[in-house]
Amino acid sequence: MKLSIVIVSFNTCGLLEKCLNSVYQSIAAGGLSASTEVIVVDNASRDGSLQMVEEKFPKVRLIKNKKNLGFAAGNNQGIKSAKGDYYLLLNSDTELLKDTLKLLLGEMEKNASLGVVGSKLLNKDNTIQPSAGFFPDLTRVFLWMTFLDDLLSRFVAIHPYHVENGNFYDKKQEVDWVTGACFLISRKAVEKAGLLDEGIFMYGEEVEWCYRIKKAGYQVEYFPQASIYHYKGQSAVRAEGAGIDQEYLAVIYFYKKHQPSWKLPIVKLLLALGALLRLFVFGIIGRYRGRVSFYAKALKMVGR
Repeated sequence: MKLSIVIVSFNTCGLLEKCLNSVYQSIAAGGLSASTEVIVVDNASRDGSLQMVEEKFPKVRLIKNKKNLGFAAGNNQGIKSAKGDYYLLLNSDTELLKDTLKLLLGEMEKNASLGVVGSKLLNKDNTIQPSAGFFPDLTRVFLWMTFLDDLLSRFVAIHPYHVENGNFYDKKQEVDWVTGACFLISRKAVEKAGLLDEGIFMYGEEVEWCYRIKKAGYQVEYFPQASIYHYKGQSAVRAEGAGIDQEYLAVIYFYKKHQPSWKLPIVKLLLALGALLRLFVFGIIGRYRGRVSFYAKALKMVGR
């Protein structure tokens, strides 16, 4: 078995069906039918997802959880049961192009030092969706929290935590992390770096994982020649801004696990500064006022 595709789903029946149709089309177009398996890990969906998969995609190996275990634990379940040399973690709210799998695998197999390859992510209107970045050191967190990363990246080459500059996504390059929406990783990298950290329920798991993967000696690459559509946020069915507190929490978790203890109070101070700044700015700008409650919650969480 060359490739194991792992899809974690929670109440995304229609999106999951569309995703699986695109997966099997890409498998067939790439000549990978005999060497690819598809695993769906269902996190206790109640919208008919299980029945849909069983009826329309009988080849799928279906793992049925009795409760929502989250992104990390769900993917780990899939990986543990997978037989491939490579694992593709795929969100259920994605749609592959016909050449996606062939291109991703071809790139991975060309370079033994590659541990992870991420594709270009497209919005429904074909615009670029930011999907990569660099580890959140103190400088990057400061630039992020003060909005300076967005401003400076338009004029000078910097490596922000989240890369928002669309021009960045035009070329293949090594990065620190790529999004878990489409995340191709080798079995060897998993064996050396370990599985996803289940201490992170959702948001930031791929950043922490890529940190361990790079420390294990592997490269992480953004590869725009392979593209997918990502209907962002649909798999979580969330309001704009929901999950901000979880993203802050993921940064704090990262510092507790991987950074010297003296840096933790500094990063918490920076996150608090950023939350306060956003409470002020978004409280003034009418169209963003819906985000105020999310940053208030994030500020309260940082202060714990």
